[in-house]
Amino acid sequence: MRHVRLADAASFPLWRQPVALLFLTAFAMPLAFSTWSALLNNFVIEAAGFTGVEIGWLHTVREIPGFLAIGVIALLLIVREQVLGIVSLALLGGATAVTAWFPTVGGIMTITLLSSIGFHYYETVNQSLQLQWISKDRAPQVIGWLVAAGSGASLIAYGVIVLTWRTFDLSYDLVFLVSGGLCAAIAVFALLAYPQFEAPHPQRKTMVLRRRYWLYYALQFMSGARRQIFVVFAAFMMVEHFGFDVHQVTLLFLINFVANMVAAPLMGRALGVYGERSIMVFEYIGLTLVFLAYGGIYWFGWGVVVASVLYVLDHLFFALAFSLKTYFQKIADPGDIAPTAAVAFTINHIAAVFLPAALGYLWVTSPTTVFMLAACMSGVALALALMIPRHPEPGHETIFARGLSQSSRVRAAE
Repeated sequence: MRHVRLADAASFPLWRQPVALLFLTAFAMPLAFSTWSALLNNFVIEAAGFTGVEIGWLHTVREIPGFLAIGVIALLLIVREQVLGIVSLALLGGATAVTAWFPTVGGIMTITLLSSIGFHYYETVNQSLQLQWISKDRAPQVIGWLVAAGSGASLIAYGVIVLTWRTFDLSYDLVFLVSGGLCAAIAVFALLAYPQFEAPHPQRKTMVLRRRYWLYYALQFMSGARRQIFVVFAAFMMVEHFGFDVHQVTLLFLINFVANMVAAPLMGRALGVYGERSIMVFEYIGLTLVFLAYGGIYWFGWGVVVASVLYVLDHLFFALAFSLKTYFQKIADPGDIAPTAAVAFTINHIAAVFLPAALGYLWVTSPTTVFMLAACMSGVALALALMIPRHPEPGHETIFARGLSQSSRVRAAE
């Protein structure tokens, strides 16, 4: 397969340039993953009688590949990063396509594990390629548009489900097959149609853990911990507590992604203007308030409208997470991006491996407590975000490095 330097790729037609490939895969991934997310809670309840305990264990199984994302470093010794990302995307699509063929607890766990390997390895590589292929000055805006592209794909998937699920009495099997199959087909096209793009900075093929990245690691850990509560229990609440049907859950997701399509480019622009510190502080304050309000649903008996509004706000705040990517891009050695993406994904999923199962048992007795824990986690993340300097760079990764001399910063960067 032909290898092309990023600088030379600028002469290619627009559709064959590196950023176009990022947009294509950003569009393909949600076709499978978002459809799976929309159908999951209803499917597992109807097909296998899941309760909060089983859904907790399912998401623990789903997050194991994320915890093992550090294995990407080993795979990069034998497979190019771009190829690994696209093959992982194809695995996600293929596993999603056959999900309904395994309507038992064991079957659902197994096929979810396979699709999760594809999803997490794709996401690990995708984050790395974004930071390598997009310049620092353009990253906030372009990544914002990539988020919008993914939201657009989710919008299409959810729109089709909302309009056709009841009208044509669709089956889980058909919807999983079509959505997963499209994702896999796009991945095969991307593998065949694009050359191998060579980034200007070769990536290290060994695990990288640097003391000066400690704040980035801590923020990744907290991001993974609080996100699991949203991913696992917020949508599950809509089905279990309010009795949402498939088309109602999908409509809620549809509203989410319409909001994201509009907001993500604006968020990217705001990130470029105000910087990572301000954006993260805004995100974590918002998430803390939203999780506290989730608890109010059970405390005060708030209705479905309040719950739906909170769900949309929750999703919008999580969309700001790409500020963590650009923070790392600004402080990182260029050769650290790929191995650190794998390490960061593993750190992000440490809590994800045990939290869903553990909180699944807590959910059965006290859903409010689950959301209070999430609010506390967002508060910790807020405290960490306040340690980010206004203009992060190598040697100035935190506010505590503000007083370092230039020579000290150079030594810290080494």
